Amino acid sequence: MFTRTPLRRFAIAVTALVAAAIVPGAATAAAAPQHRECSGYVGLTFDDGPGETTPQLLKALQDNGLRATMFNRGGYAAADPVGVEAQVAAGMWVGNHSYTHPHMTQLSREEMEAEISRTQRAISSAGVPAPELFRPPYGETSAALRSVARSHGLGEVLWDVDSQDWNGASVDEIVAASGRLTDGQIILLHDWPANTLAAIPRIAATLAGNGLCSGAISPVTGRAVAPH
Repeated sequence: MFTRTPLRRFAIAVTALVAAAIVPGAATAAAAPQHRECSGYVGLTFDDGPGETTPQLLKALQDNGLRATMFNRGGYAAADPVGVEAQVAAGMWVGNHSYTHPHMTQLSREEMEAEISRTQRAISSAGVPAPELFRPPYGETSAALRSVARSHGLGEVLWDVDSQDWNGASVDEIVAASGRLTDGQIILLHDWPANTLAAIPRIAATLAGNGLCSGAISPVTGRAVAPH
């Protein structure tokens, strides 16, 4: 929702340190284990990465046993492929959030195609699996946009709960938003707000208190499901 110019050299250098600290092949084990019963699964989603705050976010998620779907902007992914690789190495899933974050429903079909296809290529070029999920910027969608997304094998994902972190929500407000999640639902969060990063431990505790675990998102239904 906001324009941000990533500090490429800084982001790549810092993210590389995080990626180097993760043992290859053990990434899923690092983030996935939630050694308790789950009465349901919810989707934690973070828009607008990767950027200079991504390493701290990944560490916070891992430290608290959470997995999430990172809806990356293609331009940022192209500038910081190491950041994309680190997301997957940390056990996260990666989705497509357009290349330049425009109001997609105001674009021609050809422009929609370019936004989505360029992002698919940018993410795949980081050496990770091509996304299966697409989140339209601002949550603005249309039949034409969904058709273009489907042509790339992408399922559209919106959200049930908006944390309002993009709008200056406090840590308490972000945590309270996570407390409204029920089985299968998805919350909108962002990669960059400091309050979101600070809220991660309490989000984990809130979900645990409600018997919920962080899950994957089905490209078919757009709902949160057990991790795979």
